[in-house]
Amino acid sequence: MIDLRSDTITVPTKEMLECMIKAKVGDDVFEEDPTVLMLEDKLAEKFGFEKGIFCSSGTMTNQTAIKVHTNPGEEVICDRLSHIYNYEAGGVSFNSLCSVRLTNTERGVIESADIESNINDINDVHVPKTSLVCLENSTNKGGGDYYKLDQIKSIYEVCKKNNLKLHLDGARIFNALLESNISPLAIGGFFDSISICLSKGLGCPIGSVLLGDNDFILKARRIRKILGGGMRQVGYLAACGIFALDNNIDRLDFDHKNAKIIEAVLKNCSWVENILEVKTNIIVFYVEDNKADHYVNILKDHNILALALDGSTIRFVTHLNISDKMIEDLIKVLRKL
Repeated sequence: MIDLRSDTITVPTKEMLECMIKAKVGDDVFEEDPTVLMLEDKLAEKFGFEKGIFCSSGTMTNQTAIKVHTNPGEEVICDRLSHIYNYEAGGVSFNSLCSVRLTNTERGVIESADIESNINDINDVHVPKTSLVCLENSTNKGGGDYYKLDQIKSIYEVCKKNNLKLHLDGARIFNALLESNISPLAIGGFFDSISICLSKGLGCPIGSVLLGDNDFILKARRIRKILGGGMRQVGYLAACGIFALDNNIDRLDFDHKNAKIIEAVLKNCSWVENILEVKTNIIVFYVEDNKADHYVNILKDHNILALALDGSTIRFVTHLNISDKMIEDLIKVLRKL
């Protein structure tokens, strides 16, 4: 089966499993798991933050950050395509009692002007206080698009001028940094917090790390506990993250090249009406209205799994479990449809 539904479906390699077995562990709630501490410190240093906290998912790290940065009744600016708005079960309102102000971009990459025009007047008691901006890099529903450094800097300056916190949902941050040619250290200084997912392009079975300063992480630790996210001998999973950071970042380039190969083939398929320019490892393309499920089912009959985002939109995601042979087989099927 060629599974292109998501890069979350990857399973640990033999080498990653060996790291799990050899991991030294302790009780992470007591902050005594040495492997967890090593992972948190490794990422904090990489992005220039004081501290990190290991959580079970990117949703938990995002929702924890939003809760720490806001007070009930305030407002969060994010894009209409963002993960925190579309795929976190209304957590902004449920967990933080905040409303959401949506920007309307084509691919989920927000410009500083979009933010400036959506900040509420602090003196108008009829509207919520704007307190937080959330970016996503790379963008999921935006087909893997990413921010350039000057865009981030401009947004940072608007946030500073208006006393807003800035959080980054870095679910696929290393895919974005690879293509934008930005170092983790260069990007880290512009954000108050960053969520880094390990279970997507990096190939870990579970886990995300939230980065911030010491005071922020202390507050985040309390929120993680409230959400039921305190884990014990979780160093076995943190070991996967350490292995992935040491071995799986540079290889993301293969996923991006495979995505471009697929893009080139889809452009010549008569049943494909349009395709978003491939930027990283996500391929989003469009078929005739209400035909997405039809083509997804045909692909499934050929042992290819894809995701229908809506009636006319299909998504492929390349990842480390997709081999060269699978790409060859996929191309043959796409050309026959």
